[in-house]
Amino acid sequence: MGELANCRRCGRVFVKTVRDICEACYKEEEQLFEKVYKYIRKKENRSATIPEVSEATEVDENLIMKWVKEKRIHTKDLPNFTYECERCGSPIQEGKVCQTCAADLKKELEREEMIQKISEENRKKQQTYFSVDDKIRRKR
Repeated sequence: MGELANCRRCGRVFVKTVRDICEACYKEEEQLFEKVYKYIRKKENRSATIPEVSEATEVDENLIMKWVKEKRIHTKDLPNFTYECERCGSPIQEGKVCQTCAADLKKELEREEMIQKISEENRKKQQTYFSVDDKIRRKR
């Protein structure tokens, strides 16, 4: 069973289950999505940018961006449907970061792994010890 929450769009109290908006706002968002989807399905509109689609359909750009990020709108056939990389701000069509930032993040992770591996090896070397019994047994 869901918990009571306020709709983030209209502020009404509703029983929160899967969505963070009430049923009325969800239905309204779905109607807006259909409006945008019908617009971008037309061949002559596929070269439109997000601001152009927003202006033509009177749907907020942030809502369109939300659908792109949720992958409800696929940008494969929409060459000008770009949004900003979350790290550097360069235009991208899929994911959260551009390929350059992804490569940089991968290098940073590999470097951190190497540092941790070296520090772990050094820690193991420092923890090696012999007991007095070991020394006595070796002398015999």
